[in-house]
Amino acid sequence: MRIIAGKFRSRTLEAPAGLATRPTSDRLRETLFNVLAPRIEGAVFLDLYAGSGAVGLEALSRGAASVEFVERAETAVRVLRGNLAKLGIAEGVRVHTGGVGGWLRRFGTGTSAGRKPAFDLVFLDPPYEAAEEYAATLGLLGGGTAGLLAAGALVIAEHRRKERLGEGYGGLGRTRLLEQGDAALSFYAVGPIAN
Repeated sequence: MRIIAGKFRSRTLEAPAGLATRPTSDRLRETLFNVLAPRIEGAVFLDLYAGSGAVGLEALSRGAASVEFVERAETAVRVLRGNLAKLGIAEGVRVHTGGVGGWLRRFGTGTSAGRKPAFDLVFLDPPYEAAEEYAATLGLLGGGTAGLLAAGALVIAEHRRKERLGEGYGGLGRTRLLEQGDAALSFYAVGPIAN
C-alpha cells in the first residue's frame, strides 16, 4: 500500500496482518479521491473503521486540514499509529479507539472529551462480514449524530458491489454510486449537492 498523491506521494504504508482488516485498494482510493478532489483542501475528515489509516492519510496528503480516525482493533490501531509516526505526522490528527457506534454517540452528543468539529467528509469501511454496521452507522450519521456533519457534508461508504445499501438513512440520501471490481462506493449527503 502507498499514498497515491499529494505531500506524502509514493510513501509506503503498513497494513495489519491477516484477513480481519481489508485495506481499501490503491485503485479504489484513487477513484475516491478523484471524486473528492474539489472538496479535500482544508476539509475536516472523519475516517471510520480506519484500519491502517490509508484513506485518512491520503486525505491529509492531499490537503485535508485534519483527520479523526476511529478504530477498535488493537492490531490495526498499532499499525495506524506506526504509519503516522513513519510519515512524521503529529498534528492535525486524532486516533480514537473503540467501536464506531459508541464513539459516534459519545462524540455526537458532546460527552466526548475535546472539541466537536463539524466534519466535511466522512468515510466508512466496516468489515464486509459486518453488514449490519452499514445501516447502524449511516443511520446514526443521518439521525441522532447528524450534528457532527458540516453543511454540505458528504458521507462515503465502501462496500461489496453485490451488497446494496439503502437509498437513504434518516436525513442522508444517496447522491452517487460508483462500482469498481468487487467493490462499490456509495456517496450520501444531507439534501441535494453537486457531485
